[in-house]
Amino acid sequence: MLVRSKPDFRNTAMPPRRMASRLASDFTRPRRLRIGAAGCARGAAGAPLRLTILSGIVSLSPATVRRGRVALPAAARALIWSSRMSMTANYSPEDLARMVEPARVHRRIYTDPEIFELEMSRIFGTAWVYVGHESQIKKPGDYFTARVARKPLVIVRAKDGSIQALHNQCAHRGAMVVANDTGCTDEFQCCYHGWTYHLDGRLKAVPLNNGYPEDFDTKNPKTAMVRVPRVQSYRGFIFLSLASEGQSFEDFLGYMKTSLDDMVDRAPDGELEIAGGVFKHTYDGNWKLYLENLCDAAHPWYTHRSSIAAAQQQKDDVFSDGTGEIAIRQMRQNGAPYSFWENQVGIWTYANGHSYLGDYHDDSKLVAALNDPTFREYHSAMETKKGKAETQRIMEVRRWNSNFYPNMSMMSQFQQLRVIHPISVNKTVVHTYCFKLKGAPDQMFRNTVSFANVVNGTGSLVLTDDLEIYNRIALGLSSEGAEWLEIGRGFTSDEPDPHGGRKGKNSTSEVYIRNMFDAWRGYMFGDSGSGAKKQVA
Repeated sequence: MLVRSKPDFRNTAMPPRRMASRLASDFTRPRRLRIGAAGCARGAAGAPLRLTILSGIVSLSPATVRRGRVALPAAARALIWSSRMSMTANYSPEDLARMVEPARVHRRIYTDPEIFELEMSRIFGTAWVYVGHESQIKKPGDYFTARVARKPLVIVRAKDGSIQALHNQCAHRGAMVVANDTGCTDEFQCCYHGWTYHLDGRLKAVPLNNGYPEDFDTKNPKTAMVRVPRVQSYRGFIFLSLASEGQSFEDFLGYMKTSLDDMVDRAPDGELEIAGGVFKHTYDGNWKLYLENLCDAAHPWYTHRSSIAAAQQQKDDVFSDGTGEIAIRQMRQNGAPYSFWENQVGIWTYANGHSYLGDYHDDSKLVAALNDPTFREYHSAMETKKGKAETQRIMEVRRWNSNFYPNMSMMSQFQQLRVIHPISVNKTVVHTYCFKLKGAPDQMFRNTVSFANVVNGTGSLVLTDDLEIYNRIALGLSSEGAEWLEIGRGFTSDEPDPHGGRKGKNSTSEVYIRNMFDAWRGYMFGDSGSGAKKQVA
């Protein structure tokens, strides 16, 4: 249950019953509060009123309760009504801490709606979250809409060239202002009463302006579309934080910014462009499952067995357009023996929950090699623009999925990017985008789209396997089976990474899941500046 408003008790002494009612009215889902004020409620004298809050306890003296008045000190008011404070009737900090152990987690983390609400507030409401790419807003007036912590936002290129992120809400009656996914405009206008806003969110015009009170002022910041406090871009990738204070963007990225570098560096002209639309899919399962699966090197041989068997039965020359060939070779590679998965792939983790899986394709037709005509043309363009030494350095970086906790994963080999949108504790939407490498042959992008169809399209024989697993996990966790889920594979053998992270000695180590839960604990306990960066040795 999250506190949504901030009543002002600075000069108020309120009867305990009324205060309890006021507190309950500010919850999205009013439920039993941990109020030990039985004496106040039932007339027994001497019982203290205790409000148990996620990060502390306010205790009122028996004398105060007997007098029937409650005057909260400033520190207590700040504690209760801080806009970043979450309150729960069921979980203390100790309860949450006990749900994550070094090698296992409690199943409630994936199934409890109340924990999900806390995640929306404390993780998605404070962390740096990926929202889009600068190629989507090339010129002033270009915009796209997004959701962070389920809150609707508008990302726009302002007239001065800056990137603005606005809460997608009219200051008049609260209607969502922008309904389109993308577009270009000179202004934003609410379709309810016509309030019109500048691209930076300032109120521009109000119809029937003379009907408002004399002190109504369109220049008052309270009449604007509210700006998101922190927006940053790194090499075209746009991130934002809904929190006005917290961990710096540079610290959040850390060493993982090299995965963003890897994607951009592969463009001969040094620029990327989102193109080809977007794949959208939904699954009935918790949002954390998606990121956990993307670096899971132990699941393909079993989860994708049907497509592996079908691909192994096909001849190499069945398709001549290249699309079918990419599909068959991708599905075949999923069937590599476990000796390959364990010893030749690699898994690396870094602060704040980030990780990447090493490349697991050694097929020259899938990850292009010099004997491929398209790749030869691409390689030549790279050497012309960047030189032989730099081109060789870039090509030697072999990463598959790079996960940016909590909501994005990218793949530089085939220029894919996936964004996770949690809807509820058991419902998640994922958007997949493809990038063009500026200066690369057009066939490179066609291969990118072909690969996206194989792996992320709605008719994919690979994605549908994974979605089925997520659904089965959700169903399995609803039973009365094991309360604890094991994430301890590789726990005793993981090794330090020279860049400050940890890597699995074997590629099938679950070190990346443990790393994400290190970040989970840091955010959930309100310590995104330090706790989220700690890693269990």
